[in-house]
Amino acid sequence: MSAQPDHAPVTPYAPAPGAPAELLTQLRASTRSERWVPAFEQEWAAALEESRRTFSLAHLYEVVQVWQARVASAPAVDAFLASGHDETGFVDLEEIRSRRR
Repeated sequence: MSAQPDHAPVTPYAPAPGAPAELLTQLRASTRSERWVPAFEQEWAAALEESRRTFSLAHLYEVVQVWQARVASAPAVDAFLASGHDETGFVDLEEIRSRRR
């Protein structure tokens, strides 16, 4: 019999130490920089404050991961918008939320 657990704990996503700075550089170089940089900085500041309060880096990691995904998916979003596809059939989340109120 082994003293090892029968399952391995899931290792949380941990970005490279310089990932936030690299991400901010990418955001500043983006055509969306006017909106994205302040949004990232606001989310980062909130995550940093939560990290100080909880002694956890999880929220900081999450902010980096979400913004990396946004940057990575931006070309696909641009291509979709440029293709002229009709998006009127998509679900309007604001409309759904207003119905719940």
